[in-house]
Amino acid sequence: MSPSPARYDAVADFYVSGWPDSIDDPASLRLLSLAEPIAGRRILDLACGHGRITRELARRRAIVTGVDISGALLARARLAERESALGVTYVHADVTAPEQPWLSMSPYDVVTCNFGLSDIDDLDAAVTAAARALRPGGTFVCSILHPCFPGGHHVSGSWPEGGRYHDEGWWRADAELSSLRRQVGANHRTLSTYLNTFRRHGLRLDVLAEPEPPEDWTAGRQDAARHPVFLVARCVKDG
Repeated sequence: MSPSPARYDAVADFYVSGWPDSIDDPASLRLLSLAEPIAGRRILDLACGHGRITRELARRRAIVTGVDISGALLARARLAERESALGVTYVHADVTAPEQPWLSMSPYDVVTCNFGLSDIDDLDAAVTAAARALRPGGTFVCSILHPCFPGGHHVSGSWPEGGRYHDEGWWRADAELSSLRRQVGANHRTLSTYLNTFRRHGLRLDVLAEPEPPEDWTAGRQDAARHPVFLVARCVKDG
């Protein structure tokens, strides 16, 4: 059974146009560096969207499967695969569903999730799927908006304006420069919630990085750039 319509289905055109194939943002570059070695390894890209990271992993000669709940975004990913085949397998599925037939393709050497965890309402179920997909000693690499990012002028932070860092839950941004999260919202969780969830599922923190945003982003958001904006983590599955 296909998953129900996803939040990104309604904004697929906007999302694809705003996040093209070029991988030049510091958070995605750090995620890719922490996924190394890539060539020849089996990699699962969770919440793969239109396949931006998935395709880059394949270009680096990984054997890649991408999974996403958005049929509209996956249609773009499959179109790109038909136009320039890289051998990527795409699966339309809700990674938090109790039955996961696509996990029969496990185990993977690496699971990646680039800015996807805050879009997923059930973090525990998503991390369960990531841990199940990995072989012992495999790595889980993810990037997110930093849970401690308070925002700035015309830029929404990780939690609602007027709210508190410790208040978790889904919300929709309203700042002028937070164009994507104004449309699809995001789940705010504390840093400890993320790290404790990883550890509870046998994913031991190995590397934590806080890459700075690019200069063109910082130039128009200097007050926001005084704070940590991105968080990238690599965890290793217990043997």
